[in-house]
Amino acid sequence: MSTIGKGILVKGEVSAMEDLTLEGRVDGPVLCEGHTVTVAESAQMTGDIVAREITVLGSFSGRLIATEVVDVRPTATVTGQIHAKRFVLDDGAKFNGRVQPGQLEAALKVARFEQQKRNA
Repeated sequence: MSTIGKGILVKGEVSAMEDLTLEGRVDGPVLCEGHTVTVAESAQMTGDIVAREITVLGSFSGRLIATEVVDVRPTATVTGQIHAKRFVLDDGAKFNGRVQPGQLEAALKVARFEQQKRNA
């Protein structure tokens, strides 16, 4: 498991080949297909996250794309779109956006295309 600590600011794309915990600030996409991403209570994330499972405890703005589950915990503030097979919104969590489970495959294709454009 990797961690982006509380004192770290990342501007740009983050790619991980293992489970990832975000504790600091990230402005840009996080790509962690096949693994788990956790946005800790101390984290501030703006961008897209693509992962197998996503758990949000902190502040997030963007698109959450999970092939399995997105879990928004009571301490979380989420603004944006969620594309996942399953979505859990815990009591007390703040959520402003749309949940679109039927568009998961399309969202994954768009995210992969955007990554290819950045890598070109």
